[in-house]
Amino acid sequence: MSEALLLSVIQKLDVYDGEGKVEKEMIIKEIREMVDIVRDKKLEEGRSLNFLVSDLVDVVDDAYELLPFTSYTKPIHSWIGEIKKKMLKLGDDDESNMRSSQNVEDDVDVVGLKEDVEMLLRAMIVGEEGFYKTLLIKGMTGIGKTTLAREIYNHPTVVERFKRRAWVSNSADFTIKGLLIKLIQQVEDPQNLHASSSLENMDIARLRDVLRQHLRGKRYLIVLDDVSKQMHLTSFMKALPLELNGSRLLLTSHTTLIEIYSYVGEKDAHQMKPLDANKSWQLFMKTINHGNKLTGEHKFPMKLEHMGKQMLRKCGGLPLAIKEVGKQLAEKKVSEGSEWEQLLESVDFSSTLKLLESFYQKLDPKLESCFMCMAFFKENTTLRAEKLKQIWAAGGVVDSRCNYEAYLDGLIDESVIDVVEKSRKYHMNAMLHMLSIQKAEEKLGLEILRNNGNNQPSQSHRHHRVIICSRDKFNHSTDQDKHLVSLFFHGGGYLDTSPSYWKSFEQLKILDLEDFGLKNLRESIGTLIELRYLGLRNNYIHELPDSLVCLENLEVLDIAQNFMVEIPDIIWEMHSLHHLYLSDVIFRKPLKIGALQKMKTLTYITVDNWTYELSGLKMLSFLEKLGIEELDGNSDVSKLFVSLAVLESLKHLILRGYRFRSMPCLDELHILDNLKTLKLDGLLAKLPRSFPPNIESLTLVNSCLDEDPMSQLAGKLPELKYLKLRNAYTGQRMKFLHDGLPRLEVLCIEELWNLRNVVCGGYEMFWLEKIEINNCPYLDTLPEGIGSFSYMKEIKMVTTRSIAAKMRKLKCISKIGIVNINP
Repeated sequence: MSEALLLSVIQKLDVYDGEGKVEKEMIIKEIREMVDIVRDKKLEEGRSLNFLVSDLVDVVDDAYELLPFTSYTKPIHSWIGEIKKKMLKLGDDDESNMRSSQNVEDDVDVVGLKEDVEMLLRAMIVGEEGFYKTLLIKGMTGIGKTTLAREIYNHPTVVERFKRRAWVSNSADFTIKGLLIKLIQQVEDPQNLHASSSLENMDIARLRDVLRQHLRGKRYLIVLDDVSKQMHLTSFMKALPLELNGSRLLLTSHTTLIEIYSYVGEKDAHQMKPLDANKSWQLFMKTINHGNKLTGEHKFPMKLEHMGKQMLRKCGGLPLAIKEVGKQLAEKKVSEGSEWEQLLESVDFSSTLKLLESFYQKLDPKLESCFMCMAFFKENTTLRAEKLKQIWAAGGVVDSRCNYEAYLDGLIDESVIDVVEKSRKYHMNAMLHMLSIQKAEEKLGLEILRNNGNNQPSQSHRHHRVIICSRDKFNHSTDQDKHLVSLFFHGGGYLDTSPSYWKSFEQLKILDLEDFGLKNLRESIGTLIELRYLGLRNNYIHELPDSLVCLENLEVLDIAQNFMVEIPDIIWEMHSLHHLYLSDVIFRKPLKIGALQKMKTLTYITVDNWTYELSGLKMLSFLEKLGIEELDGNSDVSKLFVSLAVLESLKHLILRGYRFRSMPCLDELHILDNLKTLKLDGLLAKLPRSFPPNIESLTLVNSCLDEDPMSQLAGKLPELKYLKLRNAYTGQRMKFLHDGLPRLEVLCIEELWNLRNVVCGGYEMFWLEKIEINNCPYLDTLPEGIGSFSYMKEIKMVTTRSIAAKMRKLKCISKIGIVNINP
């Protein structure tokens, strides 16, 4: 029966002769392989096989709705691939082994979720009369997504509000048909229950009709737990009636790229955050002292709280890891009777890493190398987007034909890294970092050495090495160094190597000494002729060696945050440089245009060291990001802007003032037509009379304006989507004018020390989605009409305790889904 259905699907596809023949043939190829699986493995006609084939038939029907076959069928092709994998597993294992797998978050205690519950409950209630809204709880494995969803699902307010509720968790044998059956069984009237066998005999179209009938006219809440981005949920979504009754669909997932392409109402994502130190400690104590065999004098002593908290830092605030550690310590105390100090020093995280293995297995295969590369960096460090992409490129760990930005977006989407406060900086959880080290050692050839004189490089070939140094003299070895592609130094600061040390790195492409405390760089560095990335940021280097000119393949040179570095003449002869990061440097000779023809990034160069040779500047056809510093009242900015206007690819510009001096008048800034992002850092008497017309992001830092910046910006930035003001205004009142910033989506205000009132109506901020307010100690109210803004989704505010309490009671925020106001 199953084989016949598969063959009929192939026959249906064969008759199609329109556009997208390649996509169609790919799908047919997958289905033919399924036919072979059924034949070769002689699969019995069981429930699991029938469900998988039913899903396939329905997926192909969806594909026909998208005719002609185009790139829109990619998600469908992905789900067909998932069906084939499940069918292969069904052939290898008994059907009993395809039962639902336990979610690793199932037993996470409820600690530190009060604010999350409040925000999600608000999102559940806001928009009572609208179409059903899709809410997403997003985060890495073990962070508490399922626990939070359960708190919402069982909350008295939710139980009372939603007449129909259903919960389905993802499992190894997940199918759309199985999902529909489980939902029907939970939402149908107890007096009119369908027999399980009758539901299984229905096709998916009929099951959708049955589910729709049970939900029609009812306000419902459906929870889909642990949704993967491969799931093809179109069939399920079609079963949800589109009624104006405020129904909700709540999903938990490690990713936001869930394949729901139609029938979806407004979508809100709630990003789960790790527990802070205090909440981590609460969960640890709850785990270790309750539900275990520890009694009386054997319980964890409070005198070791500091030592315990130091150990918990390795858990990265991950509830799953904290509970595993608590259980492990309790079991060891009972079985071994060792002292608590000894137990804390011998904590083993291997069991937690095994539980996180499922997270790694779910990653897009294209992201695996990027994930493993995170092992190169320090634990709990903050990473810049530019550095990540440059390391990937220099090391050749990802496909150079692809857009590196796509890899970065993929890591963010799949909860591998978190964005640090809407910046271009990112953070990785400590437990995931530990997992990335394990995987990199297994698959990427990573070796981690500690400079304590006890460990030496391995005898096997290694391609990547991290050296963690102490304050003692660096103890180095040249064994097997010629195979290294990347070398990272952490800690220490004392790097007194012999000239022969660097000569042993014949293939080295990446050398990173950022934050190392390095004082001198030897001439022998010039022997690294294959080097493409040299990271020297935030050290104590006073002079670069002339031998750098020998690094003819070097594409990235980062010497920012080294105070008063003398730059030799040869820097302008390094013709392969793409990205050059400077600050507080002394040039022996002026800038030479010829060396910059491949340059994409140049930050920062002083206004006096900039060149104004227009014919030469036209050759800088790749320069996208530029930082100019030390602007003051004597700077000829008219001449500067004329020279910058020649740079056709320039999209991002940063202008910095000189210490505490005022920046010059910037009225001629408008001639830079191609700019997308602009940052002005320094004292300003007033803002420019006009701006480049295509600016989408504007940041004003330390401007200390006397006049309201909103009145000065009104009508000048028609495309602006992001506005950040930090210490940019000294006044008490800020007013948004009618149609002043018509496309603004995000507003961030920080350190406006005198601000007391923000005034606006509604139309002038029509597209505003998010407001962030930090360190504005006198701002104790929000614009009255803010709750009526059509797209307003989130307010985030850090203020005093008394103001936070007052703000939470304001009526104007009652209809906003995410409100996070805290001291």
